[in-house]
Amino acid sequence: MYHTTLGQTHFSFADLRDLLAKASVLKSGDELAGLAASSAAEREAARCCLAGLPLNLFLSELLIPYETDEVTRLIVDSHDAAAFVPVSGLSVGAFRDWLLSDMASPAALSALSSGLTPEMVAAVCKLMRNQDLVLVARKCQVVTRFRNTIGLRGHFSTRLQPNHPTDDRRGILASTLDGLMFGAGDAVIGVNPALDSVDACTGLLHMLDELRQSLNIPTQSCVLTHVTNTIACIERGAPVDLVFQSVAGTQGANAGFGIDLSLLDEAHAAAQSLQRGAVFPDGRRGQNVMYFETGQGSALSSGAHCGVDQQTMEARAYAVARRYQPLLVNTVVGFIGPEYLYDGKQIIRAGLEDHFCGKLLGLPMGCDVCYTNHAEADSDDMDVLLTMLGAAGANFIMGVPGADDIMLNYQSTSFHDAWYVRKVFGRPPAPEFAAWLEGVGLTSGGELQLPFAGLLRERLLELGR
Repeated sequence: MYHTTLGQTHFSFADLRDLLAKASVLKSGDELAGLAASSAAEREAARCCLAGLPLNLFLSELLIPYETDEVTRLIVDSHDAAAFVPVSGLSVGAFRDWLLSDMASPAALSALSSGLTPEMVAAVCKLMRNQDLVLVARKCQVVTRFRNTIGLRGHFSTRLQPNHPTDDRRGILASTLDGLMFGAGDAVIGVNPALDSVDACTGLLHMLDELRQSLNIPTQSCVLTHVTNTIACIERGAPVDLVFQSVAGTQGANAGFGIDLSLLDEAHAAAQSLQRGAVFPDGRRGQNVMYFETGQGSALSSGAHCGVDQQTMEARAYAVARRYQPLLVNTVVGFIGPEYLYDGKQIIRAGLEDHFCGKLLGLPMGCDVCYTNHAEADSDDMDVLLTMLGAAGANFIMGVPGADDIMLNYQSTSFHDAWYVRKVFGRPPAPEFAAWLEGVGLTSGGELQLPFAGLLRERLLELGR
């Protein structure tokens, strides 16, 4: 039981889970779960109480029992005690002050990441303003490599997302070429298959790889199918670059996705065995082979949140992702719907929270800046989140034709939106991809050249025959 007094009112919180939930920014998902603070006063009291707790308390007071949850076991067993030492004597509030200070340099934050648990990071996040989340995340640099280099400071990448409601290959290829003309696709060319079978996914993988090789594009492709399908594709000899999977913060929620850590271990080993990554000038091969997506509310939607608030639960999902040193991780922030993030304000806050927590834990974080059409949000809200993530140093966003995914039926960011961030913040694509854009004439001196280069025009005409 935790207690605090605010003004003349005494507040009590049943346990650490209750305290964290009550300290959270208001979210419709926490209200749906019956976890949210009942008033602004209770929320502020919870934050005051949380600020005084020692950071090392989260190593002994577990939100979900070690014996019953493999994600908890992963968090505890992988904790780097030596890396934690520089902040081990701080309270949650003092940790916030340290993160905002010049002592928390990029090098210091990188060295600290393995010493932090998701619960620590979620706790300090609850004490921060939006601008604090931007400032700290901006200092974190997480670099990954496969065929190009993602996350270098001063660069900004995009996933080219050419989905089609019937997996029509000409439609997918046309959208892909459209995205390439706007400099999209350096993070990955990633398709969500409408027909989620091994045969369908194998065909898409071969098609994307043929396109990549024919144009000599220094990027990677991915079909965002279930991990078991991807393993089957690998067994068939399909050209798998990245293994995709949605992950969550409890064993039960991951079971709802049809996965556990042993299955992810198997997929990770299979993808690494293919050795498809490029060999870089330093002689090392790109070996970051996993792509994970997450989202606040996923554990609640599967009835496996264990009484933990959705922001803390989201941070726990990052422990799963961190185990596999992925190339890409992104929060699909507004995709699950208004039951979990009701409006633009909640979506903006959640996107900044997720990016902050992931980066602080050492993950190559991006964000699908998105909303569903029944949410109280619009493209202006997304412009705000997009701009703040650009300032915060997000590794990548989505690039969707017209910002409207006609297969998944939600609103995301367009090819133009990515170029907006690049222009405003002076952040070009991954260096290898930027050099390719210059080489084929799609850019000149970093500026887009439209209409597109002759090489792609010929390819498009060929595909249309």
